[in-house]
Amino acid sequence: MNIVIITGLSGAGKTIAMHAFEDMGYYCVDNLPPQLLPKFIELCEQSVNVDKVATVMDIRGGQFFDQLEFLTALSHPVQILFLEADDRTLVARFKESRRNHPLTPDGSVETGIDLERERMSPMRARSDVILDTTAITAAQLRQKLFALFALDGTQGKLLNISLISFGFKYGLPMDADLVFDIRFLPNPYYQEALRDLTGLEPAVKDYVMGWTLTHQFLKKVKDLLAFLVPCYIAEGKTQLIIAVGCTGGKHRSVTIANILATFFTDLGQNVSTLHRDMDKS
Repeated sequence: MNIVIITGLSGAGKTIAMHAFEDMGYYCVDNLPPQLLPKFIELCEQSVNVDKVATVMDIRGGQFFDQLEFLTALSHPVQILFLEADDRTLVARFKESRRNHPLTPDGSVETGIDLERERMSPMRARSDVILDTTAITAAQLRQKLFALFALDGTQGKLLNISLISFGFKYGLPMDADLVFDIRFLPNPYYQEALRDLTGLEPAVKDYVMGWTLTHQFLKKVKDLLAFLVPCYIAEGKTQLIIAVGCTGGKHRSVTIANILATFFTDLGQNVSTLHRDMDKS
């Protein structure tokens, strides 16, 4: 079992790190009291689906966190990731979030940072990886973490892409990031032999793909998406929802969504497909 303890200074990016570990497939727990870690690992061992664990432990653990003996009592090796930043950056982040420092909730943020640095110094000395987040963005931190801890070698290069085919007559999907309107393509609905079929049928696909216009459209869209995906990943985006719409969501949109799903699969991305309105009359 792979176990990572995420720790460090308040405001240094531990929440962002935990979300990155979740995206890497780790089972994550925030603010776990250190004395509960052995029991938590024991429970994970009893689960066949949990082999990667990341937990955030920090100064919120109070006096329990000052006792590091729990690290030597673990039955598995543990990696400790320590996040820090300079005082000016941490103060700015607290001001931006309008939150008080956990050690000085009614006092100075700077005083709280000084106290936390002192109390966290033993944990920092025990850490395997120390990252200074002063001059990096959230997206850059994610990329660093993927490079260090992604066990499948993806290094943050994957998006979870959801393709949704839909009919404009039933409304747009509310959570779509990109929407492609393909009502300009020739409509199989007006072919009596195809009207009651769906875009899953070869006859409908052959009709939709039987036009030069369709191939021109797909080439331009694939070029656009091949350009956008690395940009989204570099920005730290983990999910992309692409909606493809025709009039009723039964013929053209289903065909094109499936073709784009194959395109993304060939690029090595994680893809799921939903034909929202295909079975509606």
